[in-house]
Amino acid sequence: MEFREYPDAEALFLSLAHEIAGELGQALRGAGAASLAVPGGTTPGPLFDLLSAVDLDWPQVTVMPTDERWVPDSDPRSNTRLIRARLLQGAAAVARLVPFHAPDMSPEEAAGPLGAIVAQHLPLTSVVLGMGEDMHTASLFPGGDRLAAALAADAPPVLAMHAPGAPEPRLTLTAPVLAGAINIHLLILGKSKRLALEHAQALTPDLAPVRAVLDNATVHWAE
Repeated sequence: MEFREYPDAEALFLSLAHEIAGELGQALRGAGAASLAVPGGTTPGPLFDLLSAVDLDWPQVTVMPTDERWVPDSDPRSNTRLIRARLLQGAAAVARLVPFHAPDMSPEEAAGPLGAIVAQHLPLTSVVLGMGEDMHTASLFPGGDRLAAALAADAPPVLAMHAPGAPEPRLTLTAPVLAGAINIHLLILGKSKRLALEHAQALTPDLAPVRAVLDNATVHWAE
């Protein structure tokens, strides 16, 4: 794990956007295609704004959420809605989006077909992850009903997850997909998240799911 501390959030977002743009650009020049998985929530919005203005061959970039609440794309809690509103704008409006919601299916029914689509874009070029104070990442939650299956080395790319404290069921990329990304970035802000990260380093993934991705991750932190 590499830990990077920034003087403030603005410096963090600028540096991380520049780094991700470079990773995507390298993949596009080498393979002609790139893939990017990003989190939801309020934290990554400024990063998305910066990336949306980057000059890349965006039609050859596939974007997907790291996880999704099982709500319609129009719902304010939808990660896909955030991605459309903040990342797939400007230059990036022509990127390919893989949404993680199918209105006519249950999460369990959607996981297999969606996983088949995700598998076409593995390994992911870059993945950006957040972390909760409970040390969850994506929708890999402590106490999640299928956490052990999602952490397993032979996990399918996508699984449905129900977790204590999560009001809706979720779909999530599994640990092998996240940990197998070429570039892994963990974005955290504030003292409490740094303390949670330090705690997670001493635990196993079943207790601190973020631990499953830390070994090859770059952690970006600002107070």
